[in-house]
Amino acid sequence: MIWKMIYNTIGIAAIFTGFQVASLFNAKIRQGILARKTAFRQLEEQLELVPDFTKRVWFHFTSVGEFEQAKPLIESIKGNAQIILTYFSPSVRPNVLEYPHCDAHTCLPLDTAVNAKRLFDLIKPTVLIFSKFDIWPNLVWSAFDQGIPTVLIAGTLHQKSKRLHPIARPFFKQVHNKLTLHCVISESDAERFKQLCGDDSQVEVTGDTRFDTVYSRAITVKMDQSLLAQSSFRYPIVIAGSTYIEEEEILLQAYELLRCGEKNGLLHLIVVPHEPTVEHIQKFCSKLDLLRFSYILFSDLKSEMDLSETEVIVIDTVGLLAELYKICDIAFVGGSFHGRVHNVMEPAAMAKPIVFGPRIENSYEAGLLKERHAAQQVYNASETADIFRELICSSQLRQQMGEIAKAVIVENLGASRRSLDHLERFL
Repeated sequence: MIWKMIYNTIGIAAIFTGFQVASLFNAKIRQGILARKTAFRQLEEQLELVPDFTKRVWFHFTSVGEFEQAKPLIESIKGNAQIILTYFSPSVRPNVLEYPHCDAHTCLPLDTAVNAKRLFDLIKPTVLIFSKFDIWPNLVWSAFDQGIPTVLIAGTLHQKSKRLHPIARPFFKQVHNKLTLHCVISESDAERFKQLCGDDSQVEVTGDTRFDTVYSRAITVKMDQSLLAQSSFRYPIVIAGSTYIEEEEILLQAYELLRCGEKNGLLHLIVVPHEPTVEHIQKFCSKLDLLRFSYILFSDLKSEMDLSETEVIVIDTVGLLAELYKICDIAFVGGSFHGRVHNVMEPAAMAKPIVFGPRIENSYEAGLLKERHAAQQVYNASETADIFRELICSSQLRQQMGEIAKAVIVENLGASRRSLDHLERFL
């Protein structure tokens, strides 16, 4: 197979070199390289402690979002099989360590043919399940050669995907037509995946399992005891979640436009950076000082504080975003001025009106929410200020958009059950 040979020579060499060069400038990539060096040893040590079991299901995902998609299926399968988890990004490791439904886990080693065979020899899986899109060719080919079924869950392939490019498509066909089954989130995704498969029966529309996970979490979230829930606010609250520098600049420019002599444009802005490092928080606070915004860090909050005159609250810790959406009046979801929009499902499940930026091609659900007028897309600070002003001045519009957003979530429930129905024949 010519494409297999090219991937295992030129492709792997390019991936390895690319990671090594990028690691000089990116701490996350350096962390990933270090994690992969000990991946086999960690897996071997964990598997030695796991008793033999008839069925063993291997899940692979990229990072936290894809892990969330896999969770409903993991928890449905766990009673009947051992669960082995691999992940691409080492940043998900803390989440996996706290997860009770996992028998062994490790960061995925570089996708060489030798590493793939070694992983299969160690894990001896009944089935290998990929979450969303992180499909590695040698894992698929090795599984196919050994007669081990491979399944993609919550699969998505947007229309601009490089996998569909005329030059790249022949290679990706050699990967996807070896996958046993693609469980995809929509009919449009199914049509695109069929371009990469040898047989239409390899593709089934099951929906996105995250709808189930997010809705379940939204029902149970409680903010009554949080410092922010106990604080006093005067104006509507905007939560800006998973923000990058680009979004933070847009938001502050928009806020400046709103506060220039506008009595009806006032709000409390709670900013939740995607990575609240000390350096990032310091730079953001310097901008707030320069623009003369009144602000407070979350770590400086005290019980029952009066925040009625505080314009910006900066969240300088992690793990609060889903809960914070509960108290907001408007949700601004970050990522789309930086590269790709982040999770729009969480605020939607809590019936919040949503605003996001230009880049949403990666998110099927963002498109759904926009199409149903539960979310507004903005391209600059002026448009952001305009939609904030409109929502601030109309509680009726906020309620209407929020109710539609929640309805979109409810209408898409059941993907976990549908996916499991297809998986049962491999278990």
